[in-house]
Amino acid sequence: MASFAIQGGHPIDGTVNVSGNKNASFPLIAASLLTDETVTLENVPQIDDIATMLTILEGLGVYVRKEGNRLTLRADKLHGHAPDARLFGRIRGGLNLMGPLLARRGAFQVQGAAGGDDIGRRRIDTHLLVFEQLGASFARPNSGRFELTSTGRLRGADILLDEASVTATQNAVMAASLAEGTTILRNTASEPHVQELCRLLVDMGCPIEGIGSNTLHVHGQDRLHGASATVGPDYMEVGSFIGLGAITRGELRIANVAPDHLRMLEMVFCQRLGVRMHLQEDPQSALTGYSLLLPDDQDLRVRPDFGGAIPKIDDAPWPAFPPDVLSIAVVVASQAQGTVLVHEKMFESRLYFVDKLVAMGAQIIVCDPHRVVIVGPSQLVGQEVSSPDIRAGMALVLAALSAEGRTVIGNIEQIDRGYQRVDEKLLAVGAHIERVDA
Repeated sequence: MASFAIQGGHPIDGTVNVSGNKNASFPLIAASLLTDETVTLENVPQIDDIATMLTILEGLGVYVRKEGNRLTLRADKLHGHAPDARLFGRIRGGLNLMGPLLARRGAFQVQGAAGGDDIGRRRIDTHLLVFEQLGASFARPNSGRFELTSTGRLRGADILLDEASVTATQNAVMAASLAEGTTILRNTASEPHVQELCRLLVDMGCPIEGIGSNTLHVHGQDRLHGASATVGPDYMEVGSFIGLGAITRGELRIANVAPDHLRMLEMVFCQRLGVRMHLQEDPQSALTGYSLLLPDDQDLRVRPDFGGAIPKIDDAPWPAFPPDVLSIAVVVASQAQGTVLVHEKMFESRLYFVDKLVAMGAQIIVCDPHRVVIVGPSQLVGQEVSSPDIRAGMALVLAALSAEGRTVIGNIEQIDRGYQRVDEKLLAVGAHIERVDA
């Protein structure tokens, strides 16, 4: 296992480029299974979870060609309906294969559960309810294995999702794209990565109405054709770099940001925690044309609610504050003057990492698995810690960069699953970080 050795307290200064959205890449890759023609994807992040996903596809007979951040996929020789269980168990994104395989092959089968971050229970019931309403049958023939089957073509239906699940919405849209007739999906997720998938399916020949809203009309087709798409910038990574610029001395420019993705980040980081940042047109940011500048004169202060009440930072589905950035907000809050309550509503284990921040000197009161109270600012001190998941691992990297002394972060394979060569990006802007192989 590898680790990061970080010497904190050094100014961060320069430009960091945002990679493609990990959570958009999974469904876009999975959508290639819906056609026997070529699908080309640009700006795909080179991270471990994507590599695992592509290996799964190759095992199903999909042609995969990787050229840097460019992917060429062709599923004209797609065979089978059961992804490799060992690889499936490593990543959460493998769930995106359920809808396409069910629609194209009439079945999906796997031994064991999907992997991903250990942040609490992550139910798949919404997926199964959607598939059943499209005409599929669900069976659990023995312990640890489940399968979905469809006798004939899936049939369009009017479906209300029992929760606005991102992955269930993506699976529903992909399955409905090859279903007979029109499918109406209500209470859907509308995150940017859901919208990117819908736009790709439109380009593949499936008309979809309501993109960006919580109700989608998917007009199923007999077959889809090839298309190309560019993965948008990862706004979770943007949020991570906002946190980096906020708590380390120096001026940081974040290149290739999407202005439409910044409103919920600005609401928390700027209006709640006092972070200063400026959106700028930037011709060097070729993907979006915009960059975000965080000046070196940050004065982090928690803004109280009306009447001086302690404010709250909480997460919710788009367009509210994303749960994947909540760990970063916790670290920033620990360096801000004032008191704030953080309420993680979705996963009961995501905030467990705050014990590591407490060991580094943060003043945090754990109320229950979903809520913590943070009193800042606190001088953090380097410690030996371990990364429990992707987002908490990145939060610990930020804490280490602002801490006094040396921090060693173990289990960084978790961070590599979600961030493309983050240590190289940080080195380029002045961080004292070293990757140490065990």
